[in-house]
Amino acid sequence: MKKSVTLMLAVGVAFLFAVTCIYAGTKAEDTFKMETKEYAKHTKGLVEFTHKKHIDTHKVTCGQCHHDDKGKALELKEGDDVQKCVTCHKETGKAPEGEKLAKKEKIVKYHKEALHANCIDCHKESNKKAGDPKGKGPAPTSCNDCHPKAAK
Repeated sequence: MKKSVTLMLAVGVAFLFAVTCIYAGTKAEDTFKMETKEYAKHTKGLVEFTHKKHIDTHKVTCGQCHHDDKGKALELKEGDDVQKCVTCHKETGKAPEGEKLAKKEKIVKYHKEALHANCIDCHKESNKKAGDPKGKGPAPTSCNDCHPKAAK
């Protein structure tokens, strides 16, 4: 009897540990700095992104940013496992000057191209919906609007 209680207790503790580890690995932080360790050096200050503000204030859904390898929006909910952009957009930085790739090909290949296209295009579209035909407005669209000055 004592062995079965000990075994059940051990299984219960192992289960709780596993569930905690799985949840901890998939929970998206409300606010975080968009630091990508694959970059040898960041040339601008790190963007501080807030899921909460985008979801609550701007009514953005997860799938408006997170997509599959075909570009199709993912149907996600809080706690779902999400890969970092650099998992698929493996080349860090931007496309080199003179590289003969279409914009869409650059976005697929280069991490920085993918991030900027995703964020800036959405911000410009949001500003147009808010009444500015040029896409300028409350949603940031320039480098300094999002990237704080890098610490020296």
